[in-house]
Amino acid sequence: MRSIVWFRGKDLRLADHRPLTEAAASGEVIPLFVLDPFFFAPERARELPHRLQFLLESLKELETHLAHLGSRLLVVPGRSVDVVPRLAAQWKADQVLAHRWVEPFGRERDRRVAEGLGCEGIAFRLFEGETLLPPGSVRNGQGGMFRVFTPFGRACGAKLDLEPALPVPRALPPLPEGLVIEAVPIPSLEDLALRSNLALQSGGEQAARARLKAFLDGPLADYGTDRDRMDRPGTSRLSADLKFGTLSVRTVWQAAVAAGQGESVRRYLNELLWREFTHHLLWEWPELLEHPFRAGFQGFPWREAEADWQAWTEGRTGYPVVDAAARQLKTEGFVHNRARMVAASFLTKHLLLDYRRGEAHYLRRLTDGDWAQNNAGWQWSAGCGCDAQPWFRIFNPVAQGLAFDPDGTYVKRWVPELADCPTAFIQEPWKAPKALRARLDYPEPIVDHALARQRFLATAKGHLRREAP
Repeated sequence: MRSIVWFRGKDLRLADHRPLTEAAASGEVIPLFVLDPFFFAPERARELPHRLQFLLESLKELETHLAHLGSRLLVVPGRSVDVVPRLAAQWKADQVLAHRWVEPFGRERDRRVAEGLGCEGIAFRLFEGETLLPPGSVRNGQGGMFRVFTPFGRACGAKLDLEPALPVPRALPPLPEGLVIEAVPIPSLEDLALRSNLALQSGGEQAARARLKAFLDGPLADYGTDRDRMDRPGTSRLSADLKFGTLSVRTVWQAAVAAGQGESVRRYLNELLWREFTHHLLWEWPELLEHPFRAGFQGFPWREAEADWQAWTEGRTGYPVVDAAARQLKTEGFVHNRARMVAASFLTKHLLLDYRRGEAHYLRRLTDGDWAQNNAGWQWSAGCGCDAQPWFRIFNPVAQGLAFDPDGTYVKRWVPELADCPTAFIQEPWKAPKALRARLDYPEPIVDHALARQRFLATAKGHLRREAP
């Protein structure tokens, strides 16, 4: 059996990689990665600088690791829907193996690839691996997809009987003899007109495993309390590794379970189930990338206010936590989850700007930019999503800062203009004495919290009343 193992950007690892394991057990193996212009055309790459840097580092390490096992990663440019069927036929492959994607554009790509391979009599086998359970397999009592997370999580827990994660293959066969190879080197950042950002997390399976160990040995013990603290390193920081598959979610789940019992472990496993929920949602309702889940929010009267949008993206709103989130995103390609929620709530409810603009902005900048999770998070914050926070709940950015960054550690790191601001005023510097405010190069709030809250509630109430059946 001659198998092409198609690595596709969400499975950049050797451990717990079923397509690779099955291909190696059945005969000849041809590892393939396609430089699809959908992501790798320079104009597209410039829109995704942080994700591309992490991906390229992970791809380079994958290439090295495959070589150590005796194989070789073939990197070929072109549109996947054209390249994969053509090469499979040219290389006389019996099958192409890959991991399934849940996104609608990925599903359409796979449909077209399967059609092209079918014309050549070549099998196309898709394996689960992005989620713990196959999307579409967790159903409610009526046979439909859950619309609320808590019962979904319970149903998942009842079905989770995971086999142990697969080990790295001990060795791989060399590429078959006689292949006509048209591979190219993995592009550098410079090839894609990108600059290296040293503030980003390092890509690759080795760095991912080091992060997992560090989390298990440290923050996991206090995760239940520290996960919301913006001023503490209390989260796993594994989101990019799960996004690019440098770790499988099964590996992370089983490692957390093995770490012990307790509330912190339970809370962390619940976060992995939330990730699961978002992927199952997108599988069930692919239109979520374009439309709000709650039909009543169709046609919502979002404002067009470019000055407010610029202030929010640049971190100049006058609200310290909101501005710290904007600057962390720009610098690190990451935002602490609590700060993400505060920033998203501020954009959609204080400024009344379309959640889809914020969603797209974050997806461009985040290293861990995952379509399903990013969309679900933004719709949750805007109040229009599945299992969303109530539309009438509006985060107070000052109260959030006082609760989860009480000394201003997070704010002062990302908003250095406030480094000398006393703790008493760090979350609301406009209340500082006039002489101190004059020394701070920091703007006054662009909106008043109370007035903005009233504006959103009135707007939403009026719109939803009109849209009610």
